[in-house]
This record gives sequence, structure tokens and C-alpha cells, in this order.
Amino acid sequence: MKYAIIIPDGCADEPIEALGGRTPLEAARTPHMDRIAAEGIVGLSNNTPSHLPAGSEVANLCLLGYDPDRYFTGRAPLEAAAQGIELGPHDWAIRCNLVTIRDQTMVDFTADHISTEEATELLASLQKMVDEEMFAEQNGQLQFVPGVSYRNLLLYRGSSEQPAPFSKETRTHAPHDWTDLSVLDAFPRGPGSGLLTELMTRSVEVFEDHPVNRRRIAAGKRPATNVWLWGLGGAPALPSFAERYGPRGVMITAVDLLRGIAALVGWPRIEVEGATGYLDTDYAAKARAAIAALDEYDLVCVHIEAPDEASHEGRHEAKIEALEQIDEKIVGPLLERLQAAGDYRVLVTPDHPTFCSTKKHTHGMVPLAISGSGVTADSATGYSEREAAASGLRLEHGWDLMDRFIKG
Repeated sequence: MKYAIIIPDGCADEPIEALGGRTPLEAARTPHMDRIAAEGIVGLSNNTPSHLPAGSEVANLCLLGYDPDRYFTGRAPLEAAAQGIELGPHDWAIRCNLVTIRDQTMVDFTADHISTEEATELLASLQKMVDEEMFAEQNGQLQFVPGVSYRNLLLYRGSSEQPAPFSKETRTHAPHDWTDLSVLDAFPRGPGSGLLTELMTRSVEVFEDHPVNRRRIAAGKRPATNVWLWGLGGAPALPSFAERYGPRGVMITAVDLLRGIAALVGWPRIEVEGATGYLDTDYAAKARAAIAALDEYDLVCVHIEAPDEASHEGRHEAKIEALEQIDEKIVGPLLERLQAAGDYRVLVTPDHPTFCSTKKHTHGMVPLAISGSGVTADSATGYSEREAAASGLRLEHGWDLMDRFIKG
């Protein structure tokens, strides 16, 4: 049996007046996703328990079969795993965005999609300030780790003698949930929050007249005004996917969060040239990589960030375009390859809803569609939130989905 999981990140949405009361998924032309729904089953699953963040970190763990109350420690540790960073028992990883804030309003949680080279230069200056002026007495416990573009990390290397000041009670907020909103109530709270807030505040001074920002402003781009620290946690421990479910999987994604989850569940990852994690990603290249991977692996998981990025920008037309590209260039070719192979199953589902109207991730059910060998078709005729809601299949615990998908 060959398996494929296709995750159009954040594609679930609410009806939009400008689309005649349809969602972007309903408005998009997606014949291949509709075919999967018509030949199989549709339903709803809840990947974002109400007491946990409504983000991709929780949602993708759930989607892949891991109860977040048992396995989730924070977003940043998952991204640290993507970079091969090992966290000791007293270490904490903290997500570090480069953002643009003006008049205490989150103007851009990506700092105008700052380049990796620019981000690295800015973080080097902030590291120098931390080492020489701010926390020199802590002897290198604080380490900024450049990632990709605006997505970076801060590590706190603790010990039994000098433990980190954070705990499970430390509360932070994802910057993408505060787009166009005042951030006055979004700063960290709880144990260790003073340290995080001070670092965020001091970064404003370091970045204000930095050469990187001078060049960006001269080029008509938004500056990175400061770092935003969030999503912190200690080292996670996840059992391997193969041990739990059987198939040997592989991940295709351009996002560190998914790379990290893959590493922790024992999946290698395939890096695809042209995969950007944005709307300009090379969809067809991802499909080619997935098709080739099926020669070696039992299961291929293809994650596409583009619909979520369009939602965060409030651009429903761009979201529709992303969904149509996913359907034409990924779902169609991959489905054709699976059907030619013999026994197969395919699952299409987003991780969480992201509403164009709010530009935020949100809690709530997402539509799923499964077809293939051993799957008896229900009455659905297409793939959408409305079709899924009319189905009798509702998984209140998203982590139950993998059992249904793999084992039937």
C-alpha cells in the first residue's frame, strides 16, 4: 500500500461576501480534490483543542496522530529539531521573528519577508549586544540562531545550577495573530517574561539605525524594527511514526516547523529547489519530488504553506489561486501516480482554519477527504467545508485521523 498526505496549510475558511458567500475552497476550481472526495469519504476533524494555541505546531502534531496534551512542548523546539539542534533537559528554544511594528501596531510579522542574509546580520548585532552589555554574566546562555528569512530561534542553555526562568505558565503570542492590531496586550506574561520583553525592547535600539535597515528603507522596503519572541518550550520526545502506524514516511515542505516534526517522528525530508514556503513556491517541483519518493517510501507527506500565507495577508483571491495551483500541479499528478501503483490511499486536509477576514489561525474543524483502496464512497460530490459539515464523520480528536487513514 502506498499513502499520500497532502496538507494545504490553513486552507479552511469562512464564507466571504465578496465570493458570493462561498469560501475560497468552494470558489476555487479543484477537480482533483473533488474527485478524491467523490470517490471516497469526507468529514471534519478538530486539530486545535481549545485550550492550546490554534497554530500549525499543535494542528500538525494532531493531524499526524500525536495527542498534543502528551507530546506538545512548544513551537520553537519543533523548529530547533529541523535544524538538528539538540536540546538538553534544562534547555529552552524560543521562536524569534523579525517584525515591523509602528506606533505599537504589528504592521508586518515578516518584516517585509526580510532575506536570510539580512536577518543573520541583524541577529549577529543583537547577539553582540547581549554578550557584551546585557547578559554577559550569564556566560553564553542566550544564543540567537538564524533560520530562514524572518523565522529564527533563540536558545536558552540552562543547567541544574542555572535553570531557565521559564515554565509551562509562561504565555506568549504568535505575531501573525496580531497583524494590524495593537501589540500592547501581546507581550509575554508569566515566569521569565521580563527577560523576553527586555530582549524585545533592547532589539529596537540595536536595529533602529542598523545598516541593514538603512539599506532596506532606501530600497523602499519595511525595516525590521525588533525581534518578537514566542512559542517557547523544552525538548519534546515523540515516538516514531513507523512504530505507531507501520508505513515508512518522508516529508516534503519548505517550513522548518514541519521539518522539525518530521525529524522527531523519524521521517527524512526532501528539500525541493524552488520550494519557498510562500505563494511563489514551485508546486510542480514538489509533486515531482513526491512522485519520485514513492519509489522508496511507503508514505509521502506534502505540506504547502501558500494558502496560509495568503490568508495572513487577507488576500482571498491569492488563496484561491494557491488552491488551484495545488490541485492542478500537486494533487492531480500525485493521484495519477498512486492509482497506477496499485493499492493506495490519499488524504487531503489542512491543519487548521485561517480566515482571510481576520488574517489569523483559528480554532475549529477542518475538512478532510480520503479515497483509495478499501475506502467506500459516501454521498459527497466535492471537497469543501460545506460538504464536510454535511457528512456524518466528525473527529473531535484530530489525532484519531491517522488510525482511520492508515488502518481503515
